[in-house]
This record gives sequence, structure tokens and C-alpha cells, in this order.
Amino acid sequence: MNFNELSLIAPLLEALSELNYVTPTPIQVQSIPHLLEGRDIFGCAQTGTGKTAAFSLPILQNIHASGKTSNQIKALILAPTRELALQIDQSIAEYNSKLKIRHTVIFGGVNQHAQVNALKKGVDILVATPGRLLDLMGQGFVKLNTIEYFVLDEADRMLDMGFINDIKKVIAKLPAKRQTMFFSATVTPDIMNLAATLLKNPVKVSVTPVSTPAETVHQSVFYVEKQNKRSLLKHVIKSETISHALVFTRTKRGADRVARELNKNGIKAEAIHGDKSQNARVRALEGFKNRRINVLVATDIAARGIDVDKLTHVINYELPETPETYVHRIGRTGRAGESGIALSFCSTEEKAYLSDIRKIIKKNINVISDHPWSNQ
Repeated sequence: MNFNELSLIAPLLEALSELNYVTPTPIQVQSIPHLLEGRDIFGCAQTGTGKTAAFSLPILQNIHASGKTSNQIKALILAPTRELALQIDQSIAEYNSKLKIRHTVIFGGVNQHAQVNALKKGVDILVATPGRLLDLMGQGFVKLNTIEYFVLDEADRMLDMGFINDIKKVIAKLPAKRQTMFFSATVTPDIMNLAATLLKNPVKVSVTPVSTPAETVHQSVFYVEKQNKRSLLKHVIKSETISHALVFTRTKRGADRVARELNKNGIKAEAIHGDKSQNARVRALEGFKNRRINVLVATDIAARGIDVDKLTHVINYELPETPETYVHRIGRTGRAGESGIALSFCSTEEKAYLSDIRKIIKKNINVISDHPWSNQ
């Protein structure tokens, strides 16, 4: 299967060809034909599966086909964070290179002046974070009564970050007659309830996360009791002279505790999770990318969309409950042909998780028993 078989128009195929996109991903194959027909969609897919193209290409094609050139917003794409909103807008710019459909992105944490000017010139596609969208709606700069296409991206992360009331306020202003695209990496009762209020007779598409970690990632595990993990983390970072690591915890409070402990011991660290303000998350991520911060401690949902060049180490301070999450975590390192190291701390209570991980990756994980807190 290639993009030529998905009924996409020549300008989009030309743009994709220039980007060296030849083979569509499973989510694109499953979504694009239905979206071109105007169906609503419920997509279960993680970051990195190609979902931005899955919804952006049909939106661009349908707006182009309508031939409408009014100054009214036709498509609204709602994203949980500034980083993701910018990423989506950048992708749209690339796919749109031959069509010249007008689009812009709005998000908080910066002066609104440039964003308002872009809106005044007229846009067809608006990518937005909930807070800034509601703010500019309140000021009269954004009206949603002309929306024909609505995308809610990373819905589970939206709920985790406490955006449910903001989302409801936005939905209340949308026309009843519209095409809706709903994407979430996890399916919980809250997600199902939200989807039910938004979607009409949707097509359901699901992409299971990749279960094979990159060959370039060297994986090791330390057996250690839960109460000794903080001591082991400091020991590993200092003895291995690790200068750049992404550390995963299962909870927000756990992330804060680990970051505090590292800072006390002279290791520059920041926590990133859904309870942090947008500005705090952006600052932490930028500090980590430009290496002012040595260690970024993250929960799984907050870490989505973090893409850091030449990241050498991922450390699973706590093992995830699902093996697919482990694969997703360690995939942050060993990218683009670079080698990477994934270290995991496994307590007695977590041995069942480790067993599930070994089954799914079908690879041996090297056991490091030569450390002061080994319980082997």
C-alpha cells in the first residue's frame, strides 16, 4: 500500500513525496478513506503512529475541494500542550506546501499580539490549546460557529491535565453539524463518556503500540527493593557519569519526589507531569533539550511528544504496568541510528511486570547484580 492508493489529490501526494513519505502507517490506512467520506472517527493511537497526517490530510483535501475562501475558521484542532500544537501546525505546513490553505496555531504562555494578527488575516485551520482558545474566544477574536471539522487530539492527556471543563465550553460553541475526529492513546470510562457526547456513528480505528524496541537500545535491569531505589538512582547517575537521562515514574507525586532528591544531591533535575503549569513544563523541556537540566523525571502521559536528539539514557525508576508502555519509554533513546541505554529498577512487587516485558520484547534483559542494594 502507498499513499497513491488512498484517493489523495496530487498536491498532497507531491508534498508527501518531497517529505519522502511513501508507505502510509496503519492508522493512516484505516482513517484517511473514512475521513475523506466525512465519517466521524474514534482513534486509539499513541504519539509516533502517524495520526497527525491521518487527520490533517483529509481536512486539507476537503477544505480544498469545497473551494470556499471566506475568512472563517473551518477546522479546529485542539491539542493539550504548546509543544504538540506547534508540532501539528508544523506538519500541516509541510503537507499544505502545494495548496496554500491558511492555518495558524495559538497557545498560552506568550504574548497574544502575533496570534491575534494572524487570526485577523483569516485562517481556514486553527490549531489551539484549550486555555488560549477560550481566552481569545472571550475577547471576540475567535468564533467557532463556522467549524466543519473538529479534532480532539490526545484526549486522555487532556483529561489528565484537568481540561475537561475547558473542552466542554469549546464543544458548546461548535455547530451540531460537523465532522469530529477523536484520538486517545488509552480508552477509559471517562474517555468513552466524552467520545459519546462528541461523535455520531463513528468508525473505530485502533493501532496497537509497536512491541519491538529498537535494536540500538541496550537494556539492563537492577533488582532492588522499593525503599532503596532513590539511593540506587543517585549511585547509577554518578558512577556511570550520566549527563542526560529521562527518568520514568508511575505517579506525579513520585516524579516530584525523585526530582527533589536528585537536586538535593547536586544533580540538576526537573519533574514534568499533568499538574505542572504549561510554562513550567515548557521551561523544563527546553532546559532538558539544551542540557541545562541533566535529568527530566516524567510520568508516561506527560512524556508523550518529548522528542530529544541524542538522548543517551532512559531509566525506568518504576516499571510500567503494561509492557507496551515499557517499549514506548525506551524508544526515546537509540533513535536515528544512535545507540541508547535503558536501565530498569525492579522491586520484588514489580517482578510480574518484568516477566510480561520479557515476553513481549522477546529479548534478554541484562541483569546488573554488582551494586550496593542488590537483592538477588
